[in-house]
Amino acid sequence: RNGVLVSMDQGSASEYAILGLEDRGINFMEPGTEVYEGMIVGQNNRENDLTVNITKVKHQTNVRSATKDQTETMKKPRKLSLEEALEFINDDELVEVTPENVRLRKKILNKGQREKEAKRIKQMMESEEN
Repeated sequence: RNGVLVSMDQGSASEYAILGLEDRGINFMEPGTEVYEGMIVGQNNRENDLTVNITKVKHQTNVRSATKDQTETMKKPRKLSLEEALEFINDDELVEVTPENVRLRKKILNKGQREKEAKRIKQMMESEEN
């Protein structure tokens, strides 16, 4: 299975950031959706998990560009049902269910702690093989 796109920040998902991530994989978020660190915001095109900044906003300047901003159209985000979400997750992920939302998240929200845990598990697996 492919990896996931994981939010690195808490805040509101921005259209600018979502457009920048479209070439990385399949998006699950709409602009304006509240996200938090460790929340799964999409599916990566590659096998590894990728931590992304989906709250990044475009810096405005007073200088007008000669080329002007191109109006880009965003792909419609993929909405997962509860059943699809349960099938989608890996062992290190959870499904959050509220009356209004079905969210995916990592068991360990902090990126540094997730990396430490993955390293610890890898060392345990190697020591069991020996």
